Amino acid sequence: MRVVLYQSTSLPIYQSTNMSLPFTPTPDVVAILNSLLDTYERHEPGRPFVRAIRVRLDELDLPGYTSQLDPAPRQTANEQLAALTGRGFVRLAWLPGETGHLLEMVTLLPERAPEIFAWLGRAPVAVQTAALRDLLLGERFRFAPQTLEGCEASRVSCEDWRLLALDHTLAQLRAGRSPAPFTLADPDFNRDLLAALVALDAVAEETPYRVFSVRTFNDSKAFEPLKPALATLARRHGPGWGELTPEEALRELGLTPNPTHVFLYGPWRLIGAGGQVVSLGDFYPAAGVPSVMIAEVQRAEVDVAVVQRVVCVENLASFYELIRYEREGLAALCLWGNPAPAVRHLLARLTETLPAEIPLQVWADLDYGGLNILAQLRKLISPRFVPYRMDVATLEAHIRWARPLTENDRSLLARLQGYASLADLQSVLAHMLERGLKLEQEAVQLANVQPTGGSAQPAPV
Repeated sequence: MRVVLYQSTSLPIYQSTNMSLPFTPTPDVVAILNSLLDTYERHEPGRPFVRAIRVRLDELDLPGYTSQLDPAPRQTANEQLAALTGRGFVRLAWLPGETGHLLEMVTLLPERAPEIFAWLGRAPVAVQTAALRDLLLGERFRFAPQTLEGCEASRVSCEDWRLLALDHTLAQLRAGRSPAPFTLADPDFNRDLLAALVALDAVAEETPYRVFSVRTFNDSKAFEPLKPALATLARRHGPGWGELTPEEALRELGLTPNPTHVFLYGPWRLIGAGGQVVSLGDFYPAAGVPSVMIAEVQRAEVDVAVVQRVVCVENLASFYELIRYEREGLAALCLWGNPAPAVRHLLARLTETLPAEIPLQVWADLDYGGLNILAQLRKLISPRFVPYRMDVATLEAHIRWARPLTENDRSLLARLQGYASLADLQSVLAHMLERGLKLEQEAVQLANVQPTGGSAQPAPV
């Protein structure tokens, strides 16, 4: 069911009652008047106008007015501007010797600007700002801090990031800055974005975009134009989501393009809330378990009689390469990049049962993203995760496939040098920066390289 939002009725409808002209402005006249109104709106409200509001036509893009092939657009624009002059809205200045033929500039009389706004159907920025401010203030109560019980049942924190997002936007409006990703120009978009924020409370499990869209707007495509804006708000104000991709940020909210699966290899045992047991040891090369099911797992185990290590692999291609070449004593999980909530839930349940002598390894790219995944797993789940093939020896053995660091790469790697959770990786970070290189895990040839890593002790978080 579509969420119905509060809509302010305190603002006046912006319409003209005084200005009636027997013509529709041409595109050139619209461009000239909009340029004048832009200058008008940049003027500080309340201060007297000490300079004329004027625009030179040679500073504008007026293809009709400047056409050398068809004089009709210029003649029509001149006639319309002359009519506006006769009504006392603008003044005209002609090029020397071109009176009645070619205009040099047009000057707007400030006191008549409100009527020009209405005639063009353009709401002043002050009106647009007030409308958005009223809308946000009217909806703010929906995102008030929750009770502890509400926090446990919801995907939002007790300090609701959505409330932070609205307060930030209101502060932007007060400061005269852009409210993006909200917009002054499209009230319907703003209301739909707020409806999507409200509807997140009902997302109790992984939900495809189109399903969320139908449940919220009764239209499977209505959410599509809102996705970038919702992701921007989540990345900007969500708990530690600033470095996620837009799709990963939406995934944190429980929204995905389609239902997803967690890929597992080896003798895993998953115990659900009802005590049902799912054993995966007979599946080869891997089993894809629905994320919705993973999120309900109460206990996760691997058969410690045969498993010598558990490896969490960043990318799917390398996950299958690991199974192909190193499946002896292996249990593995594909992270799919930054691990989704369901993956983190499963790993948290596994760390509760996995004996300390069995290494819990992470194999990711030797770049900022891969190293940051290791840091996040240590921070969010357990400090016992150790790197696998994320060392100087691996980089040097595959140097021909390494890629140069960009300036942004260098900045991000330098940031990782300040992470206490990556204290044991400082020599690797320093070597990467010195060499100016990074390495994707797909470049590692498992059949020809002895396994490295896994013995390092994780740094305290």
